[in-house]
Amino acid sequence: MGSFSLPHILILAIVAILLLGGGRFSSMMGDVAKGVKSFKKGMSEDDDDVAAKPSQRIEAQQAARPAADTVVHEDKVAR
Repeated sequence: MGSFSLPHILILAIVAILLLGGGRFSSMMGDVAKGVKSFKKGMSEDDDDVAAKPSQRIEAQQAARPAADTVVHEDKVAR
C-alpha cells in the first residue's frame, strides 16, 4: 500500500499527456533533454581544463647557508 506500480505510472502518464497535450509534453521533454546535454557538455569542459593545466612543480628549496659564510656589507650612512 502506498507504492506506485507500473499500471499506476502508466495511468498518471496518460492523464498528464491528456491534460498537457502532446505538443506541450514533447516540448517539455525536449527542454529537459537540452538541459541534460548542456550539463554533460559543461562537465566534459571542466575535465578538459583540468587535464590541459600543467601540474605545478615542486621545487626544492636551497639549504640555509651558515651565518659564518655570509658576507655583510656595512651600510654607509651619513651622520
